Amino acid sequence: MLLLAGTLSAQDNTQQNAERLMAAALNSAHGYETLSYLSDNIGPRLTGSKNAALAVQWTTKRLRSWGIDAHTEKVMVPHWVRGVESARLVSHNDQPLVLTTLGGSVATPPEGLVADVVEVRSFDELKTLNVRGKIVFFSGSMDMDLVRAGRSFEAYRKAQEFRTKGADQASPYGALAVVIRSVASDSLRTPHTGAVRYEGKVKKIPAAALAAEDALLIHRLLAKGEKVRMHLLLRPRTLPDVESANVVAEIRGSERPDEIILLGAHLDSWDLGTGAIDDGAGVAMVMETMRLIHDLGLTPKRTIRAVLFMNEENGGKGGNQYFADHKKEKHIAAIETDAGSAAPRGFLTTLKGDALSQFAARVPMLDRVGAAKFDNAEHTGADTTPLIDAGVTGFGLVPDQRHYFDYHHSAADTLDKIDPHELAQNTAALVALTYVIAETGMPSPR
Repeated sequence: MLLLAGTLSAQDNTQQNAERLMAAALNSAHGYETLSYLSDNIGPRLTGSKNAALAVQWTTKRLRSWGIDAHTEKVMVPHWVRGVESARLVSHNDQPLVLTTLGGSVATPPEGLVADVVEVRSFDELKTLNVRGKIVFFSGSMDMDLVRAGRSFEAYRKAQEFRTKGADQASPYGALAVVIRSVASDSLRTPHTGAVRYEGKVKKIPAAALAAEDALLIHRLLAKGEKVRMHLLLRPRTLPDVESANVVAEIRGSERPDEIILLGAHLDSWDLGTGAIDDGAGVAMVMETMRLIHDLGLTPKRTIRAVLFMNEENGGKGGNQYFADHKKEKHIAAIETDAGSAAPRGFLTTLKGDALSQFAARVPMLDRVGAAKFDNAEHTGADTTPLIDAGVTGFGLVPDQRHYFDYHHSAADTLDKIDPHELAQNTAALVALTYVIAETGMPSPR
């Protein structure tokens, strides 16, 4: 009976501490202050840029100022610069189009290129249409029924294939360039960027994203049977790789320090906005989680390691480099937050069945902020993918998804879109989950 009482007492103590951490998170403005400086004072943090380097320096210094052990770990990253971007419809009174170059795109000739536009709705259509010497316009959009149902990330994964693969798919058929409808759930004539992926097997051709309104304009003109001819000018540059860093901070475990709970977000952002939603909010949550645990004087049994990854947006070098450097260590869980900071709805996890049921019973306090729901997923975040593929249990914070892609990868990703209270709610969920795992470990399947 004494053993049973002791076990129950330990469980109660863990839950009480988790609730204390949540209360502290909900009553603190520190996370919002961190995010405010990162987005307003440092600004956009495109990989390889001066601002990205400043972000590494500032977050490292701030973590240390809180008394937390923090250091940087070298990552070589790509250095792509956007340059001039413009387009107009020479066939229709030189109407200007609003668009942005896709990250990593090659350039057009210095004078740009002029060509007819062909609308393509699927990769299979490329086989049946004549696109040689033309600009391919991929008109696919996000499924708004999924967005309204709160499944925006599912809609995004389907629509983004035109962005990531479109150039490589169109190039073998002789296309000169690719433009896509921005992968977004809303628009005030604001284009949304993102990475284009060249596999290196075909000729690289330029790629850009049109604001939704301009994509719809081209669609209407083509639907009427009119000839649409575009002048496209994209002048990005790919410079030599740059040395950057992941920021790594630790609270060392008191009993099993070799068992690591990784808590991650990505420090880089696209250059159009200031990266407040993607992923400055995640960075602020991770840093605030570490500060709260440290300031409450809690030393969990296992090591909590925070990682602010560099280069999630256009290469994933930070996540891959971390795995290469640390894959021999014993990670028992990898938690990632890279989905904004709207009101929390729960977590994705790779846990299944009995193990998931056991774990969910340990974190009833998450219901306080509406984050007690766990949905199974194969992957729970981009930067932690190498760890998950190696068998580490994954968790991914899930805020309300319905408006995330209104602003994602656009000039509208700025601090004013962040609700301080919702940011604090997400931090409360994250700190409780992290602490409980660090204290109790992961359940073993029966």
